[in-house]
Parts: sequence; structure tokens; C-alpha cells
Amino acid sequence: MDEHETGESSESLGTVVVAGAANLAIALAKLVAGLISSSASMLSEAAHSAADTVTEVLLFTAIRHGERPADRRHPLGHGRASYLWAIIAACFTLVVGAGFSLTHGWHTITHGEELGNLTVSYIVLVVSFAIESVSLWRGLSQLRAEAGRQRISARRLLSRTADTMLKAVVLEDIAALAGIVIAGVGLALSQVTGSATWDGVGSIAIGLLLLGVALTLIRTNASLLIGQAASSGLEEEIRAVLVAQPEVEGVVDLVTVVMGPNQIMVAAKVDFLDETTGERLELASDRVERCLTDRFPAIKQVFLDPTPGRSPAKEA
Repeated sequence: MDEHETGESSESLGTVVVAGAANLAIALAKLVAGLISSSASMLSEAAHSAADTVTEVLLFTAIRHGERPADRRHPLGHGRASYLWAIIAACFTLVVGAGFSLTHGWHTITHGEELGNLTVSYIVLVVSFAIESVSLWRGLSQLRAEAGRQRISARRLLSRTADTMLKAVVLEDIAALAGIVIAGVGLALSQVTGSATWDGVGSIAIGLLLLGVALTLIRTNASLLIGQAASSGLEEEIRAVLVAQPEVEGVVDLVTVVMGPNQIMVAAKVDFLDETTGERLELASDRVERCLTDRFPAIKQVFLDPTPGRSPAKEA
């Protein structure tokens, strides 16, 4: 594992730990405020933060499992374990966070509720917003730094990154801030109108928000777990590096597979120059592999298949 990759793993781990600690404190505060005020929105927000806390624990587990080295039974490493644990975390958010918020909100709308003192709830929401903002700032800082290294926008990186832990933290923090605003608006409208319906509507809105985040993360991690290719831009760069090697005449076929966060496997059918045979072919293959891994630290496995006479240049 090179220094760049180690730094990224440490950043992701630190981001997850900070988010988890923040969510645990916020969940307890929201629970107390929700019990005092009897607010559906506050209790939904408590469930939201509790689900996020468990999610961070599972993401921490995902990082640790994904970093385990390759062994005899798992020759390509354990990187995809990260995506399995991330799916479990997203399912927990879906069932506990979204499920509780939707059902409790509907119960409040249909059966009503007696709101208590809301002062504590407003204070907790303001403090929670500040804490969640710090957690989001850390996640966005890591996202922008990585986007700068890859020379793309942070939004584009967020949509395609294989670092599912970073993506989960950023999306969940954004959802947390939006949920706090929704809860505050729901409480204020219920207090002004005297109707608990708005509090119930706020709870349902929070549930729908969590549902959207959970489904997004499940879909993303499922694609990575199945075996997603690296980005088209990275594949073009890899192809360009291969073609630029003096021993290579062309690339017949190129396959990339994301094996985990910052872990990519490359398999290519390469048309080497006709005079590159025997020992020279072995040396050339080794040199090409080292060139790829040096240029792209995320590449952990390279499989080259010498395939003469089928390159596009020869077919033309």
C-alpha cells in the first residue's frame, strides 16, 4: 500500500469516526428533546441520527475488512467486502431510519399528538445543525482534495467515486442538515397553527429523505459489489500509457474492474511488436506492468495477454 493510498484510507477512516461521534451525541440529544416535546419530527430525527451512528460503525467495519491483504482463498484481496458492509449499513438506514420516520409521521397525522415544551427541541436542532456542519465540512474537504488530485469537479467525483465510505458520509450529512431544517419547520408550523399535522408531515418528509439516500447508496454499492469498471477517463489514460510503451504496437482489448476503494484490477490483450519474443516478451510485460502501477497507484493487479496480429492498427 503506497503513501497516497494510505493517506486516503486514513482520511476516510477519520471522516467516518468524526461523523460517527457527532451522530451519537446528536442522537441522544434529539431523543431527550423528542421525549420532552412529544414531537414526531424530533423523534424521527433521533431515529435518523441513531441510524447514521450505526451506519458509521458499519462503515468503519467496511474499511477495516476492505484493507485486509490478499490471501490464498482471496487472491484478489478483500476490497469488495467494503461494499457488502456499506450495503448492510444502507439497509439499516432504510429499515430503521426511514421506516420509523414514515410510520411515526403517519401515526401522528392520523391520531394527533400533544406537543410539550419545544424550547429544548429548538436548541437541540440549532446545536445539531452546527455539529453536522462540521462533519460535512470535513467530508467535503476530503472530497474536494481528491477531486483536485483527479482534476475533476467535486460533484462529478461524488457521483462516480468508488470510495463508498466518503460518499455515504457526505450524502448522510447533507441529508442530516436537510432533516434538521425540515424538523424545525414542522415544529414551527405546528406551534403556530396548533395542529400536529405539520409535525407529522415533517416526520414523513424526513423518512422520504432517508429513503432516497439509502436507495442511492444501495444501488451504488450493488454496482461496485457486482464488479464495476473504472471510469472511462481512467480507462483511456491506461490505454494511452499501454500504447505509449515502445514494445507495444496496440491494445486489442482492455478490461478494468474496481476491486475496492482505491483498488483496481487491469486485464488487457496487448499486441506486442513481432520481434518481442521469449525473454524479451517477459521483460517487456514486467516493464509495462510496473509502468502502470507506478503511474496509477490504485492499480493493484495487472494481467497482460500477448495477442499478436489482432490490434486495430494491423486490421486497418
